[in-house]
Amino acid sequence: MIKKTVFTAIISIGLLAAFRCGVYSFSGSTLPPHIKTVGIPIFEDHTAEFGIDQKITDLLIDAIRDDNTLKIADPDRADALLHGVITGIRDPVGQYDANEEASDFRVYISITVTFEDVHNRSVMWETSFSDYGTYVNDRDAGIEEAVNKIAEDIINKTVSDW
Repeated sequence: MIKKTVFTAIISIGLLAAFRCGVYSFSGSTLPPHIKTVGIPIFEDHTAEFGIDQKITDLLIDAIRDDNTLKIADPDRADALLHGVITGIRDPVGQYDANEEASDFRVYISITVTFEDVHNRSVMWETSFSDYGTYVNDRDAGIEEAVNKIAEDIINKTVSDW
């Protein structure tokens, strides 16, 4: 009798958990099934930084391509669009050495991104992202590090927003 009660309790808890959690996909993606491609128009640049718009757009395209959840498509033919605005870039000193001289710098980048479902003509999300990369002599390496961190956040927000 005790075995049957324990078994019934375990089954009941399992069913309750299954109904409570709803349908779960092990693909890790929360995207609607019709979104398979994304277009990324060149980001708008609201800074005085020449060429940062193309650099950030290209790095984000590479990161999405590497992630392989969505395919990159021409913005005119894509299922979804990622629009971005670069809102800030700054380079404060990261650390000082024993002589109180700058030993490295951090380049902070701030971006506002909108993810749009083209088919349904709706904005799925809009969020600001900000992160930094560290550099000593090669500022481009710091920019790449910062953008890679932001790109990871954008990908996570897009495909598995928990």
